[in-house]
Amino acid sequence: MKEIRQIIQLYDQLKVADVPAALAVVVEVEQSSYRRVGARLLVAEDGRYIGGISGGCLEGDALRRARRAILAGVPSFHVYDTLDGEDEVIGIGLGCNGRIKVLFLPLDYHDPANEIEVLRGVATTRTPRLFARLLAGHGAAPPPTYLYTPAQLDHLADYLDVSTPALRELAGKYQREGRTKVAKITNAAGQQLPVLFEIIQPEIHLVVSGTNYDIPAALRAAKHLGWRTTVLGPRRKFTNEIAALADQLLDYGEVDQLVIDEATAIALMSHDYDWDKRMVQQLLPRSPRYLGMLGPRKRAVSMDEELPDHDLLGFPNLFAPIGLDIGAETPEEIAASLVSEIIMVFRDRQGGPLRRRKGSIH
Repeated sequence: MKEIRQIIQLYDQLKVADVPAALAVVVEVEQSSYRRVGARLLVAEDGRYIGGISGGCLEGDALRRARRAILAGVPSFHVYDTLDGEDEVIGIGLGCNGRIKVLFLPLDYHDPANEIEVLRGVATTRTPRLFARLLAGHGAAPPPTYLYTPAQLDHLADYLDVSTPALRELAGKYQREGRTKVAKITNAAGQQLPVLFEIIQPEIHLVVSGTNYDIPAALRAAKHLGWRTTVLGPRRKFTNEIAALADQLLDYGEVDQLVIDEATAIALMSHDYDWDKRMVQQLLPRSPRYLGMLGPRKRAVSMDEELPDHDLLGFPNLFAPIGLDIGAETPEEIAASLVSEIIMVFRDRQGGPLRRRKGSIH
């Protein structure tokens, strides 16, 4: 979501100055690539750009193709195929071994439904949002290149010549799974057309409790990732540094004002056993997706014994001690351990070195 907001910010600047622009979007990936489907790069005619569609190896060629799309005024697709050595031919030096299909889409500032404006509508979402995109048209005809919202799936179904309820059911399945996928949809005539179902996840909301020296490091790590942040603690102890880093400050007595949704992670870091216990009593019944507690495991065990009505240790989303086991010691290292564990949980992964992972890393 951070990248989408950055793209919107540059888009608004370009629109005010009436500088033509195009959007490059990764729409298909086969085998290996640095960025995944949905990665975007906004390119202005004057050379400014933001975002990315690779680790930097495709961007040079993509910038040229985006500017060609601006001049031509029509969308185009290009496939970067490094399985057959194309990267050597065009000189991009792509380190990944795969095929990457990119859509180059000139932007019309007068079109309220252009892709950036559509993305603007979900920039503050607190729930996963789904969009669909055709990747091929009928026969040799190019496909429509705009994003279909769930409310427009009937139009997509008409184009595909499939049942609208069946298409909505498929889209709902992908949205529940929370993963972007390309589906091959077979219509009544036996034709197969690829449709990209893209899921845009909300930004994570990190809630930390406490005002000690390790809180600013956690806030800085979260802000660098583009997350929202809230600090719970005694209001009289909020420092200027904490106030500048946090999006929201709440006194412990205002904890009932805290909004907890599926994209909220809570880290109890107050170093105060009694206050952490009070927060557990308030927050555990609301079943956050991530509830972490700083300190040794025996701290959570004692708290569980003192709160027989809450079954703290039986809560499946409890992470105590907090963070991944990387030997963190300094506040900055603890923050890295914390945000890494939260990403692991929200991406439904197990952590550990990637060299031990079998199969694709994505």
